[in-house]
Amino acid sequence: MEHFDFDLVVIGGGSAGYAAARTAHGEGLKVAVIDGAAELGGLCILRGCMPSKTLIESANRQIVVRHAAEFGLRAESQGVDLRRIRDRKRALIADFAGYRQGQLEDGRFVLHRGTAAFVDDHALEVRLRDGGAGFRVTARSFVIATGSQVHVPPVPGLAETGFWTSDDVLDAADLPRTVAVLGGGAIALEMAHYLEAMGCGVTLIQRSGQLLTGLDRECSDSVRAAYERRGIRVHCGTHLTSVTTVEGQKRVEFTQDGHTHAIRVNEVLLAMGRQPATAGLELHAAHVRLNKGKIIVNDRMQTSRPHIFAAGDVCSPLDVVHVAIQQGEIAARNAARLLRGGEVSEAMDYRLLLFGVFSQPQVAVVGQTAEKLREAGIPFVEASYPFNDHGKSMVMGEMDGFVKMLAHAETGELLGACVVGPEATELIHEVAVAMHFRSTARQFLTIPHYHPTLSEIWTYPAEEIAEKLG
Repeated sequence: MEHFDFDLVVIGGGSAGYAAARTAHGEGLKVAVIDGAAELGGLCILRGCMPSKTLIESANRQIVVRHAAEFGLRAESQGVDLRRIRDRKRALIADFAGYRQGQLEDGRFVLHRGTAAFVDDHALEVRLRDGGAGFRVTARSFVIATGSQVHVPPVPGLAETGFWTSDDVLDAADLPRTVAVLGGGAIALEMAHYLEAMGCGVTLIQRSGQLLTGLDRECSDSVRAAYERRGIRVHCGTHLTSVTTVEGQKRVEFTQDGHTHAIRVNEVLLAMGRQPATAGLELHAAHVRLNKGKIIVNDRMQTSRPHIFAAGDVCSPLDVVHVAIQQGEIAARNAARLLRGGEVSEAMDYRLLLFGVFSQPQVAVVGQTAEKLREAGIPFVEASYPFNDHGKSMVMGEMDGFVKMLAHAETGELLGACVVGPEATELIHEVAVAMHFRSTARQFLTIPHYHPTLSEIWTYPAEEIAEKLG
């Protein structure tokens, strides 16, 4: 019988990789983690979810101060202390990252600080970060969880002119006076919110015909209207033609509706999405297949090689951390089943897929959109209700946006929901819980809701759907 160094090797120590390693250790497997990043912790902790939300909290409070007079308060912003905002972020992230580093180094698994490349489907060549001699590691199974990296599109002049990414914004002690944000997804909207609140003039330039491509168009239009009321300029349905330097500024040229436009700004923020980080893994040596850069996996997180699994941004249909963690856990448990000679049976269920954007107003969705239901031929009914006619949001002065519910036209089961408005990323969980238990709209109405709260707004579309279904 062939000898292997480990039962399972996890490549990548971020949220998906740590979840896989922790779970595999709990299953009794001998585990190694290989992570070649400059710092341990992964994207979410170091450069994604946590640092961005820390800065956004400062932005949210700045906007509250802006509207103080509306509530009879004499308060004005005396400006922002970007260094203090940055220092607060650094302290919090150091704490989060330190905790994760401790988890990775607590002895449950072997940790190699380096990069890995497949030699064949059971062996890796490890190159250490400190320049030490490389070595080979063998394993009975693997989980690839190397995450993603910033996507840089081939726009003429962009690379030569230079640009910021969200990493630069998150650690900036000074901000440019004007910024062109290239993109219209979650990162673009969150960074635009922060920058505008900090006093920057912001222009959003989006390739798609709407912000947040793939979401309910009404959600996108509502966010766009709110951003434009804040003074953020929004251009959708564009094609970037060039980025150049002119008289010390950056000139961004794009076409829209057959016309050429050009703006001058102090900085360009590239936020056009991320791409899987697979370079250098030599996946071909292990016969692991890709599709448009992402590792192909089945719903049990197996790649084209059954004993090689993947989890997180490198393979996921949605690059969000809670999905990455779930994928990592399922990959590890299935690997354990496989190694014991059992059936690889546990599958990912994307029925309750959650997505949130910490913009202002916030956006959140769960389950299916109307467009997806139509494509699938599933009969449905929908109903919505605006925040500008809801008591608690009126009291709060937070009246942008709406909630929408979708239910099966025959059974009444809730199939999806979206919300644009105050605390959307919190409010969406009420529907997620209801959908988890396969609640119908009529059953949802039996749940008591305290008055006045934001949460009770969900009862209005639920009531309308129940009436429609009779």
